[in-house]
Amino acid sequence: MPLVNSRELLLDAQRRHYAVGAFNVENMEMMQAVVAAAEAERAPVILQTTPSTLKYAGTATFAAMARAVAEHTRVPVAIHLDHGDSFGLCVKAAADGYTSIMIDGSKLPLEENIALVRRVAEMAACCSGCPAVEAELGRLGGKEDSLEVKPGEDLYTDPEEAARFVRETGIDSLAVAIGTAHGFYKGEPKLDFDRLAQLQAAVPVPLVLHGSSGVPDADVQRAVSSGVCKVNFATELRAAYTDAVRHTLAGDSALYDPKKFGAPGRDAVMALVRHRITVCGACGRV
Repeated sequence: MPLVNSRELLLDAQRRHYAVGAFNVENMEMMQAVVAAAEAERAPVILQTTPSTLKYAGTATFAAMARAVAEHTRVPVAIHLDHGDSFGLCVKAAADGYTSIMIDGSKLPLEENIALVRRVAEMAACCSGCPAVEAELGRLGGKEDSLEVKPGEDLYTDPEEAARFVRETGIDSLAVAIGTAHGFYKGEPKLDFDRLAQLQAAVPVPLVLHGSSGVPDADVQRAVSSGVCKVNFATELRAAYTDAVRHTLAGDSALYDPKKFGAPGRDAVMALVRHRITVCGACGRV
């Protein structure tokens, strides 16, 4: 089927109390793996690319691959710009066919973040297909692309500010900071579920949980039951793909065909994504 707008996916998740898995992809094999996993579990799914990935291959390339993969499946697939770092990149993604875009102004002062996000939301509303817009308030620990936040600098999302932020920007979903971080965790993350409950009560739009690689399954499920409608996974997918490729190459020094070592990487990502879809409660939601 054609690519779908993530707005409808997240609103359905909000109504039916599950979360859509959103998975960062770096190449064709990872994209194939995510969609194959979604089809196996009869679940909606969101493919994501970050600015650093788009420096490797641009929005037009990833949008075209996503359209090609989605056309051969019976489950809803969206393509999302994750952590868009400029108005221009959001415009480019929307023009090239992304059905969902995130503008990340979380490092800016609140007033500047609101102004930037509102501008992106107004732009998206004028585009063909009106791609959904996600934004972030508060900041996560760890590292996302070139932006690194030290633990002492973490800023959790304030519920009152979040209500104002959503009201004044017109966004479709809000990524919140409740204790997760980008990258691998050195210890078990401690999520602030009381804050999440306050955010759910204050904010009418679907909530998004970033930095979910390495978060215990029970905590992800608790977050979903507390109002999270989209859960992002990135680092663990990269690791699964790379580990499988590395293992395959180590076992055969004569191997040179990328298809031969790309396939095990694809299989590893597919298995992981199927598990994460189950954790999100998205199985059989199509």
